Amino acid sequence: MMIAGRCGTINLKKLLQIISYQENLDTEGFVLKETMDEQQKTGKEDQGQAAADNKQKTGEEEQKTGADVRKEDGKVEQQAGKDGQKQVSGGGDEGAAGQNNKRRSRRSFRKPVPSSGTSAQKDAGDGRISASLEENRRVIARLYGLPENKDVIIRDFTINTVPPVRSFAVFIDGLTDKIIQDLLFQALMAFAGQASPPGGEKLVDLVKDRLLPGNQIMVTASFREFLDGVNYGGTALFLEGCGKVLLVETKGWEHRTVDRPQSEQTVNGPQEAFTETLRTNTALLRKLLKSEQLSTELLTVGSRIKTFVAVMYLRDLANPALVDEVKRRIEGIKVDYLADSGILEQFIEDHPYNLNPTVLATERPDRVASKIIEGKVAILVDGSPFILVVPSTMYEQLHTGEEVYRRWQFGTYIRYLRTLTFLASFLLPGLYISLVLFHHEMLPTELLLAIAGNRERVPFPSIMEVLMMEFALEFIREAGLRVPGIMGTTIGIVGALILGQAAVEANIVSPILVILVAVTGLASFAIPYYSLAFTTRIYRFIYIALGATLGFFGISIGLFIQVLLTSNLKSFGVPYLVPTGPRTSAGADVVTRLPVFFHESRPDYVNPQDATRAPKVSRTWLKRDRGERR
Repeated sequence: MMIAGRCGTINLKKLLQIISYQENLDTEGFVLKETMDEQQKTGKEDQGQAAADNKQKTGEEEQKTGADVRKEDGKVEQQAGKDGQKQVSGGGDEGAAGQNNKRRSRRSFRKPVPSSGTSAQKDAGDGRISASLEENRRVIARLYGLPENKDVIIRDFTINTVPPVRSFAVFIDGLTDKIIQDLLFQALMAFAGQASPPGGEKLVDLVKDRLLPGNQIMVTASFREFLDGVNYGGTALFLEGCGKVLLVETKGWEHRTVDRPQSEQTVNGPQEAFTETLRTNTALLRKLLKSEQLSTELLTVGSRIKTFVAVMYLRDLANPALVDEVKRRIEGIKVDYLADSGILEQFIEDHPYNLNPTVLATERPDRVASKIIEGKVAILVDGSPFILVVPSTMYEQLHTGEEVYRRWQFGTYIRYLRTLTFLASFLLPGLYISLVLFHHEMLPTELLLAIAGNRERVPFPSIMEVLMMEFALEFIREAGLRVPGIMGTTIGIVGALILGQAAVEANIVSPILVILVAVTGLASFAIPYYSLAFTTRIYRFIYIALGATLGFFGISIGLFIQVLLTSNLKSFGVPYLVPTGPRTSAGADVVTRLPVFFHESRPDYVNPQDATRAPKVSRTWLKRDRGERR
């Protein structure tokens, strides 16, 4: 029995060793080694770890030998013991050394320490342009990784002056306009014919003022500015004997042309949408707002890869405090790379943990222009077709340009209809669950009997029935978005019809629930702002849970908490529910759309410099003076 128990114990230990995770200390296969900068930075940590290991080893030796250890002025510790004790101590040394090697072997699997930058990056940040062409060529080759990097071109040529001047140009193939580059090289190599001055500064002035036909030319002596210019599509000209470089504007990369809006389509109104090119987007706004007061300030975000961010506003309308706050938040972002305006929105929003979006993102230039004329600020990110507008309220996110371009009666009807769909998009399933489970007396008898008769053969409870249909709708919605081409809409509609009909025939769900879920899905599609529609989709499941547990009482509690949380939100200092919470001057453009000649003032919650939008009598052709019409 003892032998069997011992064998069982041994087998159990082996089994635990087999199924448990053990780190492989043998560095076989691919191992990502640390760079020189990381090794230098972690050298101090290694010394501290070694000192701690030595201290631990010394403590073990003290316990095993039993001898007194004394320190004098930082000298080496001395130990006393017998020969046998020394052997034990030697064994302790081997064990401590093994533990030390084990710890060091594990260091290769730790998360790499962020590097402070390579030598090339340091040259880019602190280096200055040299007067020697060969020295500049070596620095550029180190910065761009030449000759392995094939899209960075160094073009050697000679400027046709008297005497000739050796030069070379640096540009990135694919980012520049070849026609403009040919004109530059033609002007320098064929049509120069000027006397070359002996000084480097004078030579730069000669090339800039008399030889180059480019309209945007910058002179710099910094490698950092040189890299920024070339990486953004410019061409750099280096001259022999000159410690400065000429940066010529030659941007000409491929880009998408201005097209129709994809996510904010309207029947009436402009049909242009923003693109991924920053200068195209700023030009679209300047085409609509033809004013010298329109300012475009360029900021850069990103420590490793710089992304240009443009802040546009009207100087005589926008609140200076709002403009300063927008620039402060953008300049305070520390990140390697900013890919899209959606990422920037998450960096600058006031309440990142709340579901409601507090920044408006749109792809319509006319909508951004209408917000700028109200005194708000637009934020454009290079490479993103969606423009951010701050501050933003919930009522603005329920508006579109559709009701503005139509008559006020039509716009008012659309807004009230959209308000109804907004409430139905997250309350309708929860209300159905509450009525079916708790509040039968609120339904007409015929309707209650019809619901009970349809659910007679359904084997699932009501909550499971609703959740299955809601998740099926979410699956169809996501699949319709991801299916390429025009097939997405067709598959979504056909899939919903087929699944709904098959579920009813299989007695999995009741027919009234299919209608209810379809109406809820259509209501969420009627919300114009995608982020706000996504918010209602998440709130819908919360209200389903509240209705299934507490009925109307739970839904009332949820509405109360949601109103409290939403009224506490702010967008760049502006309450999210203005002009209703807190109560401010509502104006003529909240839910009810009044005629355009009643829109006499701008929203007061933005505190614009000029609150007057139009005079009290804007239709001057219809003047009434003492009851007389002129």
